Amino acid sequence: MNSEKLKIAGGYILICLIWGSTWLAIRVGLDFLSPLISSGLRFFSASIFVYMFMKFAKIPLQKDSTSVKLYFFLSLFSFVVPFALVYWAEQFIPSGLASIVFAVMPFCIILFSKIAFPQEHISFNQLAGVILGFSGIVIIFSENLTLDLSNQLLGILAVLVSSAMQAAIGVTVKKYGKHLHPLSMHFIPLLLAGIILIFAGFLFEDSNKWVFNFSSVASILFLAFFGTLVTFTIYYWLLKRINIVILSLSSFITPIVAVILGWMILNEKFSLQTLAGSAFVLIGILFANFRGLLNYYKSKSVLTK
Repeated sequence: MNSEKLKIAGGYILICLIWGSTWLAIRVGLDFLSPLISSGLRFFSASIFVYMFMKFAKIPLQKDSTSVKLYFFLSLFSFVVPFALVYWAEQFIPSGLASIVFAVMPFCIILFSKIAFPQEHISFNQLAGVILGFSGIVIIFSENLTLDLSNQLLGILAVLVSSAMQAAIGVTVKKYGKHLHPLSMHFIPLLLAGIILIFAGFLFEDSNKWVFNFSSVASILFLAFFGTLVTFTIYYWLLKRINIVILSLSSFITPIVAVILGWMILNEKFSLQTLAGSAFVLIGILFANFRGLLNYYKSKSVLTK
């Protein structure tokens, strides 16, 4: 396996692990801070980290008209609206239900990809892999899943809209943002998102309930540096190098990581049902990648002959 494939595999694994841990960090932060101010401080802090890295690496800020339009598009529909919806929804629906609803993103990716790239073929393996992976997520969380549409419908719709927005953003960047640097493309969107959400927090939330202690500050900094700067930079780097449907399957792995961390750190239950669901997810991802893996091992066998 060449160095490029190793970087792709390493990046894919890293975003799955980090994004899986962000659910725990968000939960810790929401014990002390309200959703809008928490997410706003996360993104504003992340923009500072991005700016520092840009200065250190001497990465210029791209200012062409397409880039500027994408900056504002990313700010609103990749950060402000979808994250505000998820943070708000998790006050009313269980995290397991939120994970299942958000896991429809690969299906949205397939739909939007067919619209944006009509010439690209979605293979049977990819579609079957998405279905298997989604089934695994349902299996993992179904044991403790309670569904009360009368009280949870708005929360479910909020997460569903958030998932669809993230899918649309991924496809849009895939089509129009190939010229953007994975790091510099986040500075303006994160800065704007942070300012908007902080302002909204002061406007709509009760600041008397905010508690800035070690746990809340650590949550913000972890989510800003690892959960935002590192993950989104790697995600958009990967977006230029691998199939977007394959990349979207990472949304199936993050709930598994979250469950494992909850078991290890918060002593939450880890059952055989979780193992069975995880197996479905992994089989689904392998199935979606079957053609690529087959071609790789064929090339290896040719080289060894």
